[in-house]
This record gives sequence, structure tokens and C-alpha cells, in this order.
Amino acid sequence: MGGCTVSLDLDLLRRFPDVEAANLHAVDGADKLLLDLAAQTGWPGEPGKVAILGDHYGALVLGALDAGVRGIRVHQDALSGAQAIEANAQELLPALGGEFRLLPLGAELLTGATLVLIALPRLLDALEEMLSFVAEHAAPGVTVMASGRIKHMNRTMNELLGRYFTSVTASLGRQKSRVLSATALRPVASLPAPRFPLHGAPLVGLEAPLALRAYAQTFGGAKLDSGTRFLLENLQLPAEALRAVDLGCGNGTIAAYLALKHPLLTLYACDQSASAVASTLATAQANGVDGRITAVQDDALSALPDASECFVVLNPPFHMGNTVHAGIALKLFTDAGRVLVSGGALWCVFNSHLGYRGQLQKLVGPTRQVARNPKFTVTVSIKR
Repeated sequence: MGGCTVSLDLDLLRRFPDVEAANLHAVDGADKLLLDLAAQTGWPGEPGKVAILGDHYGALVLGALDAGVRGIRVHQDALSGAQAIEANAQELLPALGGEFRLLPLGAELLTGATLVLIALPRLLDALEEMLSFVAEHAAPGVTVMASGRIKHMNRTMNELLGRYFTSVTASLGRQKSRVLSATALRPVASLPAPRFPLHGAPLVGLEAPLALRAYAQTFGGAKLDSGTRFLLENLQLPAEALRAVDLGCGNGTIAAYLALKHPLLTLYACDQSASAVASTLATAQANGVDGRITAVQDDALSALPDASECFVVLNPPFHMGNTVHAGIALKLFTDAGRVLVSGGALWCVFNSHLGYRGQLQKLVGPTRQVARNPKFTVTVSIKR
């Protein structure tokens, strides 16, 4: 296809249905640099040869479509990101919506791909997991091009690419961004051994260590987050409780803990991350409670009806990508308040300096502090 470039104004992209704000952007310099360098390298002329991993809101997908690439395969772990890609495509390139597919990380996504574009993830484990799938399924002569903001990149990313490819080069910086390009896959025998899901076994006051499992894009990996530990130390559900919701389930710590502590309890666990949902299911199975935990990918609690739940438990994120932002927490508080019955309870832990108590009071109902240490606060909010 040669060096077809992008003519679409990528600044028209939106983050919706993800949180939108003046300091949160749907496209950045790293996306634009990657598209420009991919065009200079030469897009594959045959359809179905490009795979894109981690595109946040569609800049890479729509940029490639606009440059003439067809049959693109795409992986976006976050449900809101996947929905934003589809919404932006429908708005800006409606005639080409059938020219890309959103797929899980695996064989269908990568088999036969000759060019893989990656928006570098925050976590090195996530990059390693992506590269392990590329090495297993992509075409032997595949080229990987990965972009990021320079302040979020480090030499370990180059070294990690070097474990899978014999040639790794870095572009010149532009708009505080850089692209790493990797070619010449190493022989199968010399590739790193697969190591996902990750394993953990923290002590949480149960009869045995809690078996944690986590795939690479899951927040916190297979470790017990210190905020979650503080929440579990103070969380008290009534003995007669039969169902609870683990909102933002991550690696499944809260759901598995509650299932083990309350033998009659069933758990509905949800997260917008496909990796987190898979991790929660793996954690549930590792602890023998998978029959009582339902884990689903969802945008907050959109699949649950109003006034349908008695108990919701939440350790909300305070980052949106690499940006500290309260928007996602407020969205989760709002939806928890929506699904709770009158008198239902939202148990929450958060970094004390964030001061969420007033927002919980406003969005859910009367809120009391249950516990506080130098870093975290645990509250319970009762739906009016």
C-alpha cells in the first residue's frame, strides 16, 4: 500500500462513553507519531494483516482506516474504550465500520498479522502479555511498532521487546512522544516462558491464604492492594446477606473473600476490563467458589436494574490512564446509588486525601466513616 497518510482530523475523536473533561483527551502525539511512522514504513497492501492493541479511543484504528488499511483486527481491554472506538467510527467514518473487528487478546486477533501497532500500556506485564501472543500467533516476519509518551517510557520496555525480537530501534522524539519498532522474531526456543495468569496467596484472616490469579492488564496484578486489605479488615455484611455486588472487581479479591467468609452469599462481580473479569473468574475457580461468583464485563453497573441490590462493595480507581481524575469514581458512586434499594449499603475505601465522603453523601445517601488510617478511609453509605 506504500506510504498512505492520514487526512482525517483525529482531534474530532471523543472519549464518550468514557469520562470526558477538558484535561482528558481522546488522541495524543503518540498516536499521531505512530500513524505517521507506520505510513512511512508502508502499510500492508493485503487486507487483514494489521492488528492494533491498546488503542484508547480509536485514533489508531480510524487513522489506519483513513489511510486505506482494511480488515483491521483490534484489541481494547476496557469496555468504554471499545465502545468509544465504535462510536467514533460510526460518527467519523461510517462507511468503514465493517472494516475492523474488536477481538479478545489471542489467536483470532493476531494470526497472520504482519504489522502490529501497540499503544504502550502503563504496565510492563501488560506489554509482555501482548508480546507473548504476538510471538505465538503473528506472521514470522511481523513488525511491531509501539508508541507512548516519553515520560511514561523506560529502557525496560526496549529490553522487553528485545527478549522477543532481535532488532529494536527507537524513533526520534516528537511532541514528547516516541515509537519503538521491533523486527525479526527470535526462535521459539529462545522466547520467554509464558507466565500468565500471575499467582498470589495473601493472608486475609481466613483459614488459608487467598489464592489470587491475574492476567496482565488487571489493576494490581495478583497482589492484594493495600486499600482493599484495609477494606476487608473493616467490612461487615449481615450474616443473613444472600447477595452482594463487587463493583470494579479487579483480580477478584473482594468477591472471593466474601464468598469464602459467607458460605450462603452469591456475588455479582463486574469490571470494564476484560482482563479483570477473566482474572476474577480464575481467582474464583482457584478458591473453589466459582459456582457462587458471576463475573461480567460492564460499564459500571449498566446491566443491573434500578433498586435491585442490597449491598455493593467498591474500591474505586483514581486514575484514568495516566491522569489522576475523580470522574470515574463519581460515575461508580452514582451507579451504585442507582442500583441500591432503599436502605441498601455501599461499602467503599478510598485514599483519605481525596475526601469522597461528601460526594458519597450526595450521590448515595447518609455516609459514615467506619475506619481511617494514615492513607485510607473506609465508609458505608446508606441509600435514602
